[in-house]
Amino acid sequence: MADLFEAAGMTPHAPSPLADRLRPRTLDEVVGQDHLLGPEGPIGRMAEARRLASMILWGPPGTGKTTIARLLAKAAGYEFQQLSAVFSGVADLKKAFEQARMRRSAGQSTLLFVDEIHRFNRAQQDGFLPFVEEGIVTLVGATTENPSFELNGALLSRCQVFVLKRLDDEALGALLDKAEIHEAKPLPLEPEARQALIALADGDGRYLLTLSETLFNIGTAKPLTTKELGQILQKRSPAYDKDREGHYNLVSALHKSIRGSDPDAALYWLCRMLDGGEDPLFIARRLIRAAAEDIGEADPMALVIANAAKDTYDFLGSPEGEIALAQLVVHLAAAPKSNAVYMAYKAAMRAAKETGSLAPPAHILNAPTKLMKDLGYGKGYAYDHDAEGGFSGQNYFPDGMARRKFYDPKGEGVEARIKDRLDRWAEIRARRGDQG
Repeated sequence: MADLFEAAGMTPHAPSPLADRLRPRTLDEVVGQDHLLGPEGPIGRMAEARRLASMILWGPPGTGKTTIARLLAKAAGYEFQQLSAVFSGVADLKKAFEQARMRRSAGQSTLLFVDEIHRFNRAQQDGFLPFVEEGIVTLVGATTENPSFELNGALLSRCQVFVLKRLDDEALGALLDKAEIHEAKPLPLEPEARQALIALADGDGRYLLTLSETLFNIGTAKPLTTKELGQILQKRSPAYDKDREGHYNLVSALHKSIRGSDPDAALYWLCRMLDGGEDPLFIARRLIRAAAEDIGEADPMALVIANAAKDTYDFLGSPEGEIALAQLVVHLAAAPKSNAVYMAYKAAMRAAKETGSLAPPAHILNAPTKLMKDLGYGKGYAYDHDAEGGFSGQNYFPDGMARRKFYDPKGEGVEARIKDRLDRWAEIRARRGDQG
């Protein structure tokens, strides 16, 4: 009697996906990760010595994390045991640890591979600690998220973190060559379309092979052009998770490109974020911050323009409003830069915390009552509009607090004129001998 799998055509002879059929058989066959797997790489050295340390493999999808773990166990002579944090719970972990303990008593080491390890909660992650410390398992965890944010410090201290690289065009091209050898026929693509296919994969080797399998199966009579390729294959969304590390990496790149006065790079990162589905108002908030933090008084209009761009997007929405954000990015990147106000604010805040509740000097206090006048409130106040040059040079710091300089203009753009004025006023203040 046929079982359900046979009835569904899922027999042992049913073909597996191309990506599975091309899975490397040795560490030497893994592409794109030579910095880890080569003779001088840390994982390559471990495999050669047949002694493995617990590790976290951190990298984008389709870069070979599972394959590396499996081949590493094979190369070092360890028993390979795999769990997925998506489908496994405490009972599965206990069972895995007990099986590993039994193997160890028989002289067999266990490599426990945990896919998506960041999905285990803090308590579950802590459950690994005694078994890793005792050497009952050698843990290899795989994650697409930054371990610094997603994994317990205690677990990280017991594991080495290795960063897998996004597969570059050369590595992806090598995968296509392997696929063509395996299928004994070339991909039905013109040279430009072949490069477009590599670009579509976006550094993901597994996804590239999935796309290739579709092309091998269509049976086209002539090579496809780039346009025809686009009609057959759907472009997937960029790898951009708006609440995880990629989100913060790209907005940091945008901000630093502006600070570094590179409008072209800043526009690129803006478009990467918009193409990834980022909320344009989140971007606008960051750009307003950049206007205040990095341009400041060198171009005071930058903050006005930043708020105007935000209002424009609010009014027009996408996609028209995104043009205002692009204009703002170019303006900020091309503007003169000064963080003098930002640094002055931080220094003044430190001073405010240090000095506590010192009162203002009496001469700048209002005296609306007779008692306050009798106490000396407002006595000796110099009205600056009546002073020569509109500047009295009086002290406005608390009594008992030495005069401090927080704002130090950079002398860029509009701030150059501000610097001249402040320097002139400092000379007048010095001549008055009023240093605090």
